[in-house]
Order: sequence, then structure tokens, then C-alpha cells
Amino acid sequence: MSAKTAATTAPLITRPLIWAGAWFAAWLIARVVLESASVPTWGRVVAALAPTPLAAAALLTIVRGARELDELERRIQLEALATAFVLAVLLLMTLGLMELAITLNRDDWSYRHVWAMLPMLYFLGLSLARRRYA
Repeated sequence: MSAKTAATTAPLITRPLIWAGAWFAAWLIARVVLESASVPTWGRVVAALAPTPLAAAALLTIVRGARELDELERRIQLEALATAFVLAVLLLMTLGLMELAITLNRDDWSYRHVWAMLPMLYFLGLSLARRRYA
């Protein structure tokens, strides 16, 4: 059986998009639960922690999948991650300094919102790396 055939017949449970979708759904449910004032504290803690194992499973399948990439794709992914990491540090450093300079609106610049920018930085890095190696 070729590697391509093995990849197409792999169980759905090993696919990162399945896990990422489950994580995102759990995150959305957690947000709904956490915005409800009627949920007791223990329920809020459970809701806040519920997406974590699903995110870990998604990340684990992504890392396992990265081990199967060819050398060029590994290099592209590494460059994308390096770019995203540097941009994320720059973003967080700038926000930290701006927070000392002025009062930032928590509805726009809290951890709840800034983390969502990090995948966008990865995709920006991926776009730049793919263009470089095209």
C-alpha cells in the first residue's frame, strides 16, 4: 500500500481537522456557558477547561502529521512557524507596552481576543514561505 493510499484510509480520528473542529465547537459552547450568569462556578470552570483536551488532541495530530511531511514541506512549515512566532512576540510586546502607555479597551485587546490573531500570523507566515519556495 502506498503512503498516499494509507493517508486516505487513515481513521478519521487521526485527522487534525476533525479534532480542530471538535475543539472549536467546544470553545463556542464554552463561550455560551461562560456568558450565562446562571451557571455555578464549578460549571464555569468545567466549561472553561472543556476545550483543552480537544485542542491538545488537535495539536498532537498536527505534530504527528508534520513528521510525515517531505523535506521541502517541513522547511516551509518551519519557516511559517518561525515567522508567526516572531510576529506573535512583536504583537504581545507592543500590546504590553501600549498597555503601560494608555488604557486599552479590554473588549478588543484582552487575551480572549488576541489569541485568535495567532493562527492568522501562522497563515501569513505560511503564505510568505510558500511564495518563497514556489
